Amino acid sequence: MELTPETDDDWWEVEALYDLCFAPGREALSSYRLRDGVPPVAGLSLVARDPDGILGGAIRYWPVRLGDHRALLLGPVAVHPTRQGEGLGGWLIRDSLGRAGAQGWSRVMLVGDAPYYSRFGFERLPGVEMPPPTNPARVLGVAIEPGAWTGIRGKVTRAA
Repeated sequence: MELTPETDDDWWEVEALYDLCFAPGREALSSYRLRDGVPPVAGLSLVARDPDGILGGAIRYWPVRLGDHRALLLGPVAVHPTRQGEGLGGWLIRDSLGRAGAQGWSRVMLVGDAPYYSRFGFERLPGVEMPPPTNPARVLGVAIEPGAWTGIRGKVTRAA
């Protein structure tokens, strides 16, 4: 498998993968309101393809704001059902977090399952409010730079 930045030519194939991996109506989730009209972060939204060019997985990142602070919103991340269990999701997450740090991002957040994402350093973000009806226990973050989430509280809003 090879990881490369997602291009415009990948967009619809990645969308089809997300449709396959997630429930119908995924775009009705509150996190999608933060993505509306905002392009994903260049160089961090990645695709994983096998040597034949077949899409095995994808990850996207979006800029968001918490007051005067910027952050990345990770998601969605998906692995094709035929490639699950191979560690591809973990590779996408680890590699993209490294790229995020290299781009100067200090904090990343997501809405997800703590037992899965804790292996990548994500922890619950008390006081960080996603648009309703998000379960606060599923709002997780990781500091790329030590202490990047210290004292950060408030509502997550769309980046301009």
